[in-house]
Amino acid sequence: MSDAEQGQQSQQDTHGTAVEGVGTPADPRMASGEGTQTLTTRQGHPVYDNQNLRTVGSRGPVTLENYHFLEKISHFDRERVPERVVHARGAGAHGVFEAYGKVGDEPVSRYTRAKLFQEPGKQTPVFVRFSSVIHGGHSPETLRDPRGFAVKFYTEDGNWDLVGNNLKVFFIRDAMKFPDLVHAFKPDPVTNRQDGQRIFDFISHTPEAMHMITWLFSPWGIPANYREMQGSGVNTYKWVNKDGVGVLVKYHWVPQQGVRNLTQEQAEQIQAKNFNHATQDLFDHIKAGEFPKWELCVQIMTDGEHPELDFDPLDDTKIWPEEQFPLLPVGMMTLNRNPENYFAEVEQAAFGTGVLVDGLDFSDDKMLQGRTFSYSDTQRYRVGTNYLQLPINAPRKHVATNQRDGQMALRVDTAPGQNPHVNYEPSVLNGLTESAPAGAPHEPYVEGRLVRQKIERTNDFQQAGERYRQHEPWERDDLISNLVTALQPAERVIQERMVALFTQCDPDYGRRVAEGLALIPQKEPVAND
Repeated sequence: MSDAEQGQQSQQDTHGTAVEGVGTPADPRMASGEGTQTLTTRQGHPVYDNQNLRTVGSRGPVTLENYHFLEKISHFDRERVPERVVHARGAGAHGVFEAYGKVGDEPVSRYTRAKLFQEPGKQTPVFVRFSSVIHGGHSPETLRDPRGFAVKFYTEDGNWDLVGNNLKVFFIRDAMKFPDLVHAFKPDPVTNRQDGQRIFDFISHTPEAMHMITWLFSPWGIPANYREMQGSGVNTYKWVNKDGVGVLVKYHWVPQQGVRNLTQEQAEQIQAKNFNHATQDLFDHIKAGEFPKWELCVQIMTDGEHPELDFDPLDDTKIWPEEQFPLLPVGMMTLNRNPENYFAEVEQAAFGTGVLVDGLDFSDDKMLQGRTFSYSDTQRYRVGTNYLQLPINAPRKHVATNQRDGQMALRVDTAPGQNPHVNYEPSVLNGLTESAPAGAPHEPYVEGRLVRQKIERTNDFQQAGERYRQHEPWERDDLISNLVTALQPAERVIQERMVALFTQCDPDYGRRVAEGLALIPQKEPVAND
């Protein structure tokens, strides 16, 4: 090779695809101010803010051009094949929801025009999937973990998915952090073991998680079974009436069987004999005709920022106080039929937080808007592009779309009499047409700079401290024991950071964890006179 050819080759090696490790952490080429451990996107863009979505004002709504978030969350959705990334371990059942026609003592039509709620006694078929969150598809059901509580309503206006958890709050308030949260709680990518140091390394930098941690490491983190477990939509949604007026709502499932949780010791005793106990309990009770029931209740708040509150009502790490915003019953759900095939129904059931019917709407909740992309995107990847054609996911009503083809297409959504050549709209050639509106549109006013900011009223510790003090003494004992056990393998700097956060929640909370970790000497018992 001539000197000129060698020079040309050298230039290609420096600037082209022949560079060893091109586009990897080993690639030495960096932007100004970038170091070897600077976070970037897969496009090589340095990430200046990995904490906050870009929103209109600090409260939202979220805008679609959040490229960093879309790249991050869409990759996260595709991390496991074919098992769910989260909520892999699950059980399910069919049932019916019966509406009261009221919300509390008021006509429900005052707040929402959603048809399934309007008439007393109106019944809507449902399918429910309960699940654990972090652990794999064959993991024990006694592990400490939030529990998923997802309900698919097959309404006359199409499907409504109410996707939530057993606990009423979440770890984070901004969807940008969701992949990081799950990565921290998932097994170590090297050892393949769940690691308390990784978990609390992340949590120690995430003070808004203290409320959820105070729930999760108490007995509430291990429900006794699925029947005796509460449910919550967690996110803030909206109801919209016929005049287009919206109110903020939170959903709650109240089990008529009562609530029962397990201490760590009780869970270990069950796990030694049966790691499918919750699935078995649900199946056996339904088979025996002992049908579990949950009352659906809502909390309602006028749409707005509510500066009189010491927290933001759109913050998923907060509970709306029931003395200010009481639980108002709207209907009863009964589970009365087991699946005929686990895979076809429970495993392939696909839920999404964006699946709403007329009269139900989104709030500006940053977590809700992030989840709305993520959930349905995951299902298209995990189950397939045409997952809504599967019987368990298909709405129990007329469907006619211009969507065509894709992997595993079972049928074509051509309407009777529709011109099969026309798979677009509008058209004068006998294609599909738009429906008439069901009521006045809900048109919230949005104004603000497009920013990456936290919400103003974070108040990360107050409700966590209140929850700690509301726990029964035996629940507090279990909470402290579980936290100390989980934190013991962690580096001292992480232990100290966590103790500092617990102390801000409640001084006794922090002191007891610190004593358990031997960071401070235990108090000597006071001798009796």
